[in-house]
Amino acid sequence: MNDATRTGTDGASDLPVDTILRLAAQANAHKSWAATPDRLARTAPGRRAADARFLAQADGDPVRAESLRKAFYADLTAKSIRARRAKAGQRAGADA
Repeated sequence: MNDATRTGTDGASDLPVDTILRLAAQANAHKSWAATPDRLARTAPGRRAADARFLAQADGDPVRAESLRKAFYADLTAKSIRARRAKAGQRAGADA
């Protein structure tokens, strides 16, 4: 075993440290959301900040701000698709 892996508690599997940390972070995030009684209230500051950012970029024009928001999320979707395809290609190359 190298420095980048740790043996699981059952001793049967070696998991990369980044995988262990990611899983722990995911579990903590789920616990945090489970303890949140009002999700809308918790996320409201972030939504307000995003709205203000798009509105500022649009020089106060709400119609342009909505177009900027749609463009931002379309770009984010495209970036996600590219990342998933690249990851799938890496897995396919590792299996070969």
